[in-house]
Amino acid sequence: GVRSIMVNSNPETVSTDFDTSDRLYFEPLDEESVRDIIDNETIDDQPPPSVVQFGGQTAIDLSQQLAAAGLPILGSSAAAIDIASDRNKFEEFMSRLGIPQPPGSAVNSVSEALQVAQNIGYPVVVRPSYVLGGRAMEIVQNATDLIRYVTTATNIDPSRPVLVDHYMEGKECEVDAICDGERVLIPGIMEHIERAGVHSGDSMAIYPGLNLSKDEVATIVDYTTRMGLALGIKGLMNIQFVILGGPPYRSPHLTQQNSGQNPGEISPATSVYVLELNPRGSRTIPFISKVTGLPVASIATRVMLGKSLVDQGYEGGLWPVQKLVGIKAPVFSMAKLIGVDWHLGPEMTSTGEVMGIDHDFSAALTKALMAAKLSLKKGMGILLSIADSDKAEALALVRQLDQAGCRLFATEGTAAMIAAMGLPVTMATKRLGEGHPNVLDVINRDSVGAVINTLSGDTSVLRDGFYIRRAAVERQIPCFTSLDTARSAVESLLMEEGNYSVL
Repeated sequence: GVRSIMVNSNPETVSTDFDTSDRLYFEPLDEESVRDIIDNETIDDQPPPSVVQFGGQTAIDLSQQLAAAGLPILGSSAAAIDIASDRNKFEEFMSRLGIPQPPGSAVNSVSEALQVAQNIGYPVVVRPSYVLGGRAMEIVQNATDLIRYVTTATNIDPSRPVLVDHYMEGKECEVDAICDGERVLIPGIMEHIERAGVHSGDSMAIYPGLNLSKDEVATIVDYTTRMGLALGIKGLMNIQFVILGGPPYRSPHLTQQNSGQNPGEISPATSVYVLELNPRGSRTIPFISKVTGLPVASIATRVMLGKSLVDQGYEGGLWPVQKLVGIKAPVFSMAKLIGVDWHLGPEMTSTGEVMGIDHDFSAALTKALMAAKLSLKKGMGILLSIADSDKAEALALVRQLDQAGCRLFATEGTAAMIAAMGLPVTMATKRLGEGHPNVLDVINRDSVGAVINTLSGDTSVLRDGFYIRRAAVERQIPCFTSLDTARSAVESLLMEEGNYSVL
């Protein structure tokens, strides 16, 4: 019942839904084009208000330019959006609320960056303000890499500060929430399989959070509610959290005993920190809508139009946990991009996602891995190249692969570790031209059906693994660069075949 106009730069995204809006413009999403459209649609000197919460970071950036031109915005104000997106303003806001964040600061020079990193300690996460999909975000391990990053970033856009935060390696969670200025409705809490440091768009996410305690859930709900109300959010927001003090992910055999209905007790050492707040809809909105049954986008749009949550029949707070498990898994298109490297990190590289839904964790995981083409088979060949920092943690995973009858191939250091465990392994040299079989031999000869290549922060290690990851992508076999993702796939491998339900 509301006349709507859509502005989209990509005809393909709406080719099958051309009648969703009353009018549709295919124009660049920049200030000049959008203002021209608003001028064209203005009637009796009353410009139509803009909805910016469904256009990702591009629309959030445009909100500041629209507000500066005196044009109306529906939902959250441009000022609220600016506080959430500008690091200095957001830190002041969080400090007033007494909600903890990883220590860090915004800097405008190399000297400031080095001083901040020295004060908070390496590794640090560095990124520009107002970024899209973690663009240009890195985890930096030392001063040399920090100097390189800040020099490049400040040369590209001197007006934008660079954010330097201490990197906290813990369990990451996120929520999508709807605020109407008086109440906050939280459809559900999602727990990531990959620990903090992997962009949320590239992470596997579990609903409900199977390893979250009552205190952790209560803290996340409290922080979300206080932030939404204090910021004056009207509509959607997405918040990322990191939880320290406990394992980032436990095996499905443990989580099956706790299907999110009766969480266990929190460890006294556990702490919940807020990583960021995005004042807009995120790519998990369709996922959380499907697993909870809440029409999140519809509810939020009505809030923007002035209809409160109570008027729509919702009291706010955490929506009741559903008796199911849903898992979102990312999908990548690297095989179509010749010569391009990829690995899981703070910058988003996935181009889509799939979901598995079932009555318990193991069945939902099996479906998600199948849909994402990341399933492993018993007895298959596996090539392993494990970073030194991950070797101790990878011991159990290697034993599980041997238990599943998998034939193990490994690069020099990893092969030495496996041999020391008393397990059979074939060594494949990592450096090409220095003997056979090398990593390309075992991949291209179809000796292996999957690759596990974890990375450290060392840029030389990243370069050495390029040929491994690229060959796996071109052969279209699963390639895991996060030990957490690999562990979930290996644990699924050990489960009973056909364990899932056809709902």
